[in-house]
Amino acid sequence: MAGIRELRGRIKSVGNIKQITRAMEMVATTKLRKFQDRAVASRPYAEEIARLMQHLSSVLGEEAANRPLFLPGGGRRIAVLVVTSDRGLCGSYNSNVFRALEAFRSEHQDQPLDYFVYGRKGYQYLTRRQREVARFFVEPELERIDYRGARHVAKTLVDVFLAGEHERVVVLYTAFESLVKFQPRWTEFLPVRADVEEGHPAGADVILEPDAGTIFDRIVPKYLETRIYNALIEALTSEYASRRFAMKNATDAAGDMQSELKTIYNRKRQEGITKDLLDIVGGAEALR
Repeated sequence: MAGIRELRGRIKSVGNIKQITRAMEMVATTKLRKFQDRAVASRPYAEEIARLMQHLSSVLGEEAANRPLFLPGGGRRIAVLVVTSDRGLCGSYNSNVFRALEAFRSEHQDQPLDYFVYGRKGYQYLTRRQREVARFFVEPELERIDYRGARHVAKTLVDVFLAGEHERVVVLYTAFESLVKFQPRWTEFLPVRADVEEGHPAGADVILEPDAGTIFDRIVPKYLETRIYNALIEALTSEYASRRFAMKNATDAAGDMQSELKTIYNRKRQEGITKDLLDIVGGAEALR
């Protein structure tokens, strides 16, 4: 009977875990829907501001390409913004980011890297490996990120680039493609690429007020801020998609384990009942 009591306790423990993982799955699903809506809503603005900057670049021509943010930096170092999660229990989300980071380090062994981190898991990963973190962004929390917070991150990276010690600035984040597809992605943040828009050659007859240069200088910070915001919000959406998937798998696994334990429990219980019946019948026969 001690074995049966132990099985009963294990069944109860697995059931409690199943309730917790199901609750976490429901929370992750709700937050996933929220952040997915924000990511989708931000894309038209991001596309429009990118199109406007591209058009102004075509109007300004070489004047735009010769601005400091559009030229390679003077140093050899590479500034890397790594976006991870603040919490765990999100499957392989963080490990995939770290794997991409290690591959990047292997490819650029001859260039020193300076790390800028958003997300506690990334900070813990780097500090455990004795890698210095140049800046760890903690305010606002990733779940509360807005354009003001993205502006702060973008300005920090721009200041670092303009200091003259870095050749370029890159961002590693997890791009959200669908509920079941999200993968780490590298994107070049600085220097800015001044691609000329097709159909709008430099010197096109466009009336601008104020002049194109003034508008361009005001648009570029907004463009950079928008790129950072989109990267952070996509990473956050991917995190909750991964957490939802992980918690669903954990709930299913707990259910399967609970069913298996119940089967073993019922078998042992039936064996005990059968043994007791045999003892009773044997005792009755002996009395005869």
